[in-house]
Order: sequence, then C-alpha cells, then structure tokens
Amino acid sequence: MSEKDPLVPESIAAGRGRWRKGAEKSFAKAPAWKNDWTTVSGAPIEPLAGPDTRPGFDYERDLGWPGEYPFTRGVHPTGYRGKLWTMRQFAGFGTAKQTNARFRYLLDHGQTGLSTAFHLPTLYGYDSDHEMAKGEVGKCGVAIDSLRDMETLFDGIDLGRVTTSMTINSTAPIALAMYLAVAEKHGTPWSRVGGTLQNDILKEYIAQKEYIYPPRPSMRLITDQFAFCAKHVPKWNTISISGYHIREAGSTALQELAFTLRDGVEYVQYGIAAGLPVDEFAPRLSFFFNSHNDFFEEIAKFRAARRVWAKTMRERFGAKDPRSWMCRFHTQTAGCSLTAQQPYNNVVRTAIQALAGVLGGTNSLHTNSLDETLALPTDFAVKIALRTQQILAHESGVANTIDPFGGSYFMEDLTTKMERGCFDYFRRIDELGGMVEAIEAGFPQREIMDAAYAYQRAVDAGEKVIVGVNDFVDDDEHELDILTIDDAVEDEQKAAVAALRRSRDGRAVSSALGALRQACADGKNVMPPLVEAVKTYATVGEISDVMREVFATYEEPAVF
Repeated sequence: MSEKDPLVPESIAAGRGRWRKGAEKSFAKAPAWKNDWTTVSGAPIEPLAGPDTRPGFDYERDLGWPGEYPFTRGVHPTGYRGKLWTMRQFAGFGTAKQTNARFRYLLDHGQTGLSTAFHLPTLYGYDSDHEMAKGEVGKCGVAIDSLRDMETLFDGIDLGRVTTSMTINSTAPIALAMYLAVAEKHGTPWSRVGGTLQNDILKEYIAQKEYIYPPRPSMRLITDQFAFCAKHVPKWNTISISGYHIREAGSTALQELAFTLRDGVEYVQYGIAAGLPVDEFAPRLSFFFNSHNDFFEEIAKFRAARRVWAKTMRERFGAKDPRSWMCRFHTQTAGCSLTAQQPYNNVVRTAIQALAGVLGGTNSLHTNSLDETLALPTDFAVKIALRTQQILAHESGVANTIDPFGGSYFMEDLTTKMERGCFDYFRRIDELGGMVEAIEAGFPQREIMDAAYAYQRAVDAGEKVIVGVNDFVDDDEHELDILTIDDAVEDEQKAAVAALRRSRDGRAVSSALGALRQACADGKNVMPPLVEAVKTYATVGEISDVMREVFATYEEPAVF
C-alpha cells in the first residue's frame, strides 16, 4: 500500500513505515522451517493486515448487518443463536436396507438431517443388473433401482420432519419423483416435504463427469424441476449448486467460488428463459461448498459467496425478493485433504475445516470420517465425525456470537479479494457466451487442471507440507479396520430387480414410459409423467433409457 494513498491517514502510514523498518532485518532472513507463505490455493498473503490494507472500506456497503443485504455476515439476523447449522452426515452403501440402518444409527446419535449417497450405476442411469454396473453395485453408495428400494431406504422415517439431501445429478429428477412417491405413500403432503437435490449438472461437465445427456437437454430437465417444485413442493431446494467437486478436482478456493456461483448464474438465466419469474424459483436455490485446510481463506470464501450472490441477484437479474439474494449453503470438509498415511491426523484436519465452515456461516455441515480416503466410513469413524460437529456446537463457544471475524482487517481484505477475483472470472466466462459455452470450450476444465498441477508441483518440491506424506513421515503405520461391501450385495440386488420385473404390471410400466417419452419429445414438463412412471415401478435404467433415446448422450471433447 502506497504511503501517499489519500484514503490512508498519515498516522497509519507512519506506523506502517515504522513496523516495516523494524521487521526488515527479520524478513530478510528466510526462516528454516518454511519458505512458502501462500494459501493452499497459492494466493500470496501479506504478513500484516491493518487499516491501510483495506482503504475505502464501508461498513454498510461492504459488510452490513446479519440478515441484511449484502449478507456478508450471514443470512440470518441471529446467526446460530437462532438456529444451529444442520448436522447432515453423508451416508449410503450396499442395499437400501443397510443404508436405512445407517440412517437410523445417525439419527439416534444426534444427526439432524439425512444426506444420501447413491452408487455409481444409479448416478449413471443403469440398473444393478446392467453390464455397466458389474463390480460397482453398492460400493460407493446405496443401490436404488426402483421405487421399491426408495421405500425401503426411508422405511420408518418421517419425511415431514426430517429433511433429506440427495447427491445425484443426471438422474436427479428420477430420485425426486421416487422421494415424492414415498412421501405420498407415507401420507405426507408434498407441501411438508423438505430437502435438497444436488441436481447440478454443470459441475459434472466441469469436474465430476457423471453426466448422461448433453448440456442443453440437461438444463431443460433442471428448469422443469424448478417449475414443478415451485408449484407443488414449495419447501424443496431444487438444486444445490456444487463447488465441492470442483475443489476436489484440484481447483483453487477462488476457482471453486467463481465457477460455482457462475454455474448458479447460468441456472438462473435458463430458468428465466424458460418463462419462470426469477423470484418464483430463485429462493429455493442453494449451494454446496468444500472447506479445505487453509482456515482463513475458507472463511473469506464463504463470506464472499454471500456478498457476490446477493449483488448478482439484485443487480444482474433484478430480483426483488430478499430471499432470492440469499446464498444459503451446505459445507463438506475436504475429502481430497485426507491422507491414507497416519489416518488419525484426518480427525484434526476435519475439525479445522469444520470450524472454518462454521465461522464462515454455513447453514449445514458434513464432517468427513478419518477412514474415507480408504473406504466408506465405519460406524466408529462416522460417529467421531459427527461428534466433531457436536463439540463445536456445544463446547467451543463459536455459536455464541455472529460473524466474529467481521471487521477484521485481514479477513475483510481477504473477503474483498475473493469477491473481486470472482467477478473477474464472471467477466471472462460472460465473454465466452456463458457457462455452457465455456464448458464446451474447455475453459473451466483447463483452469482447474493448471491449478491442480501447480499444487502438486509445490507438494513434490516440499514447498507445501502434508504432514505424514512429504514430511513428519512415520514408517510404523497401523492398518485400520475398514468397511467392506460384500460382493453378495450385487447378487442380492440383481435378484431383487428380476423379481420386481416379474411382479409388477408390465402394461402399466410400458404405458407410463410411453407418456414420459412423449413429454420429453414435446418439450412438456417431465416431472408429472416421471412421478407416474416410478409409481408403476419402472426402474432407473428403463427411465434413463427413454431419456437417452430422446436427448442422446454426451461425449466430452478432449481438453489439452
């Protein structure tokens, strides 16, 4: 900062000069223990923040009050004093019966919301007896082939009281239809059903790669859900725009923030283009962020997210409803930061990342288990992860005050830098024509690839230390007991699918699939015929095949 900056008082500039002069000799000597003073993302950090590092800062404009625009300090006026964050542990493995038991275990131990992991065949639109499902049934999530599995998954769980998050994208409308059908069977009105569908197909093209259809018909399916839920399921969050997987693919914190929020802009634009009033669907949009190791960078990212989204919705889209300006988000601690080496260190990493999420004002939180770099978590490990959240909530005192970093010279400077960098990425993507066009050109993919390469080089060079991996290595490693999914699960699930096909009304299935095919081809909202199709026990694979016929499948262009 120049000492001649007119916004910096002379006394502050003089103080900065005295400090710099006094510290000059010490800074000239490179410390033996560290030579990289950047964040995990590689962003340089000044050694000392002060009033001169944020000239022109305006409290009302840049910070504001909790629950008020631009929501830098949180979307609720009372913070966690009014409502604690939802403790929502990600769970799903094997059969629906096995996962139902895990759901009940978590609820019995104090979890306050459910989060469902589906196995890869369901995510890609294949049934468990399909050739493409071989070896993957129940391995990384729960096997859901039909409404019958979904009924078992939520057996004995009141869907009017417990909110459920479902991590599913290409086949998200099928999962939503099944969930609503289960609620109906339970006698729970759709107006009482609450939860969140990830449903973020753009980040699949960018990072996770679990896509089926090309971008434009996929976007049409999402806007169909916007319209349907706005009318019939008003408490349902129709999309959780996800930066988590973008970060797991190797992005920086800034790239995660910018690409996630710009994906959100794209969904809003497509919703408006589909004829939906922005304030009709925007209040039900939510976000999903990663919380990585760099404590301050992550807090700044969360605070900047709320400010950027509020400004974008009000200024870019003219949204009038304050709920449309609010960036409500779930946070998950960073799976990519967990190490197989010295796995108990992961408990510490998770605690730091969870604390950053809480201090950043997350509305919902998942804490990873210490063994998740090796397998799906055991009951022992998932309980420690849940207890981590409970200790933060009830023992640490962090819920006592709202946005304790508000006004911090360092935090406000870091938050503003995040905001500016985010809008710069917006500009670059807008110049390409939008996020769909940017994805087709490979822009976000290349940015992430370059960032991941730079980070790995820093680790390999020892500039970034990973405890137990490239420093403080322990040769005496003890193996953990991990959760193993028996291959018998695949045989059991395949037999169940075969029995279902024999017992259901084949004519009703064919008729329902025909109606769905017609709606897809005619541009009608797909949700009503989808709900009817799942009620006939049409399978995920059969429904997905109908959509593949109409919409085709996507092949990603090579990115260099």
